[in-house]
Amino acid sequence: MSESRELTSTYRLQLHSGFGFAAAAEVVPYLDELGISHLYLSPVLQAVPGSMHGYDVVDHSRISDELGGEDGLVALAAAAQARGLGIVVDVVPNHMGLPTPAYLNAALWDTLRFGRDSETATWFDVDWELCDGRLGLPLLGGRLDEVLAAGDLELSEYQGRPVVRYFDQVFPVAPGTEGGSVADVLGRQHYLLGDWRSKDDILGYRRFFDVDTLVAVRVELPEVFDATHAKLVDLASRGVIDGFRIDHPDGLADPEGYLSRLRDATGGAWVVVEKILEGDESLPASWPTAGTTGYDAIRAIQTALVPDVGPALDELWRGTGAQASLAATELEAKRLVLDLLLEPELRRLVRRAGPAAARAGHDLAPDDVEAALRELLVQVETYRAYVRLDQAPDDEAVQRIGALRQRAERVRPDLASALKVLQDLLLDSTTSDEDGRDLVVRFQQVCGPVMAKGVEDTTFYRFHRMIALNEVGGDPAALENPSPEALHDWAERQSLATPTAMTTMSTHDTKRGEDVRA
Repeated sequence: MSESRELTSTYRLQLHSGFGFAAAAEVVPYLDELGISHLYLSPVLQAVPGSMHGYDVVDHSRISDELGGEDGLVALAAAAQARGLGIVVDVVPNHMGLPTPAYLNAALWDTLRFGRDSETATWFDVDWELCDGRLGLPLLGGRLDEVLAAGDLELSEYQGRPVVRYFDQVFPVAPGTEGGSVADVLGRQHYLLGDWRSKDDILGYRRFFDVDTLVAVRVELPEVFDATHAKLVDLASRGVIDGFRIDHPDGLADPEGYLSRLRDATGGAWVVVEKILEGDESLPASWPTAGTTGYDAIRAIQTALVPDVGPALDELWRGTGAQASLAATELEAKRLVLDLLLEPELRRLVRRAGPAAARAGHDLAPDDVEAALRELLVQVETYRAYVRLDQAPDDEAVQRIGALRQRAERVRPDLASALKVLQDLLLDSTTSDEDGRDLVVRFQQVCGPVMAKGVEDTTFYRFHRMIALNEVGGDPAALENPSPEALHDWAERQSLATPTAMTTMSTHDTKRGEDVRA
């Protein structure tokens, strides 16, 4: 295929069954006239049928049939390249969709059918120990005994094999476990069905945030990376795809390792990451990426445009009866999120921290371990601490975890001992203790959901003196000291560190468009 022009500007197209590759090809002339260099496509791999966004991938081995299949994507790339344009695609490495019926995700279906013996069992971030070797699925509308009594679970067949049906959902039956009642058959499976309200107790897999139908994938394993990225890497090698936008890298066990593997697999393709940077946080220089998708640009530009109206808006805000500060509102929101949405993730951390601490010679009460972990998570101020397994943490990571412990200790001085032990465990990235290693990784994977759900999705709707600042990656506190100089400082850093990163004023994930914020 012909060479596309240098990547200088993108135009995002949200693909779905009503707007696939053929429809996208029809607007290529218009996009060329706009002066863009590349089409930026939402996820193109096979997603849950009917998906309007594509982030619930069910098959990494093929391009979405609903969008037009691989032939359609190749034709779109040819149409774009005929006008000197290229293609950038959105990649979702962190999770896959748990569809209805479940057999639409063949890898997950095989894991449910064969359990730990499945060839794809290592794909998914499953806590097999939680339910005694079974994968907990809290997907029922009531307790298992109630659902069975109501006759809502039935034995059936799919493609000549026995299955269990629950309305539109279907679950596999392991070979040799047929026979008897539905309850008897379910008791022999590698999964455990339960009431959706029991997820705090039995949810057996890591999720994307609190979305039960998005099951986390372990792309840190080379074989899983290869299996889930082979199609995209092949398309890049053939010149169909020029670059990638990486969705939610903070959910990965090792973002830097993932990006390095992607760079090597694609020969150094242009890659940007959906990374939210807080305050003066910078993208790690060791990450092999062109930069972020631009939330930091939104914050810098938006802040420069804020008028000096802080005192007036403060007075108006107090007139509404609002008393809590921004900081207090954030802390309250994070506590709420942990209590209501992320309890399964917190409990998994507790199950790792307790044994790791004990083997390190610390006798901590289980309640203290849970309370200390909860307080540490409430106090997080960034989406990640950047601690990598088998590498000594750098000074910034040590400082970040240390400051986290200090903030938590000021609130809960009674937990000082437990907090110090946890600080040491979270920084012990070279430990050989499996629970300790798991804790180092998983704590960071939970920080992102706490920040996203607690700050962007809760605080920003409770504390809103100027809603233009309450944006993904934004900072409502910028109202206190708006400064055009900060924009110049950011632009200088950007030009030196990541000159080909995205600069944007809105994305498909922002709360509002730039016109509304203005």
